Amino acid sequence: MFRPISRTWLIVDIVGAVLGFAVTTPLTLFFSATQLSAWSGASALAVTASVVASAVVWGAAAIARLSPALALGVAWFGAVIQMGMGLAPAVYDLGIMVVLFATAAWGSRRLLWIGGISALGGGVLGGLYFGVVWSGELLTDAASALRAALIATLLASVFVLAMVMSWGAGLLWRVILRGRETQVARAQAEMLAAEEQERVRIARDMHDVVAHSLAVVIAQADGARYAAAAQPEIASEALGTIAQTARGALSDVRLLLTQLRHRQGDGPQPTLADLETLFAQVRQAGVEPRITVDPMPPGEPPGAIQLAVYRILQEALTNAIRHGDGAVEVHLAWLPDRVDVQVRNMIGGDAVPTVGGHGVIGMRERAQLVGGSLQAERHGDQFVVAASLPIGGPVAG
Repeated sequence: MFRPISRTWLIVDIVGAVLGFAVTTPLTLFFSATQLSAWSGASALAVTASVVASAVVWGAAAIARLSPALALGVAWFGAVIQMGMGLAPAVYDLGIMVVLFATAAWGSRRLLWIGGISALGGGVLGGLYFGVVWSGELLTDAASALRAALIATLLASVFVLAMVMSWGAGLLWRVILRGRETQVARAQAEMLAAEEQERVRIARDMHDVVAHSLAVVIAQADGARYAAAAQPEIASEALGTIAQTARGALSDVRLLLTQLRHRQGDGPQPTLADLETLFAQVRQAGVEPRITVDPMPPGEPPGAIQLAVYRILQEALTNAIRHGDGAVEVHLAWLPDRVDVQVRNMIGGDAVPTVGGHGVIGMRERAQLVGGSLQAERHGDQFVVAASLPIGGPVAG
């Protein structure tokens, strides 16, 4: 029955209704003084009835935004008073226009159509009522009756047009409000989707950086532990590699956390020039990658492709360090329209990267972000990661 509205709008509506009453009531009394006396038969009673009808109509307008249904009922009650007392349509009937606007703008779907029917029915009823009253004054022969009927029809058309226009204006405002709500909802959904994509990207980068760095650190730590007694210099070299790898990982993690906290754009990302450093870390972890690049890149590949190649190789080599047994074969083919990436490594026993794990999922997402595809599966005693990335394909932002 009552809509939740702010106190400010309620005050504005009440003040507006009071001003409407204060302006239209004297105008009605001024312009209709003769008709009031003639139709009612008693000027004082007619003035009182006109003031009461005006107060009821503008009272309905005051609560039109708060409760359109109640306002429509009160407005009909005011119209009944007006017609029951034999009063002509007056300036204060503008309050009815306000109520009709409110039923279409803020009412329920059912009230919307009730308001439309009221606009049509009220306009026809008002025109016929005024025509009948006018006919009572002029009806003397068939010509006067016809003239009265024409006047009633004309007035009914004018009243219907005015009321339907008020209702239609409310309907237009309703459409505008719904459009704004849709735009706000869509903007919120897009913002949430962008935030989710950013969280996924940061989580993916965090996994790539941390997983690879920890794999190198663990391999170096195991090697240093076994070599500490017999070859202390190897242990010292391994500890240096651990420190260097940990510092790099810490720097990358700090960058990702800064982006997450301050919503900054992407920081510096790895490129093909960083692959040699990646391969060196893998060698230091005890895995020797055999690298083949055929054909070579034709010029400078797009930055997104370089990042995708780096991250896919980083994760594939990390899995080789964790689960592999022996050398790793890395093959890159830079074709005119795509780059094919393949990483093969021997796996020991039943050890195999989980196809549905975060690492494989992250590699697949990397490929999909640049419009490519990736497969990771076991072929006999080898685990093969194969990706095909289109050069110049769609890149998801």
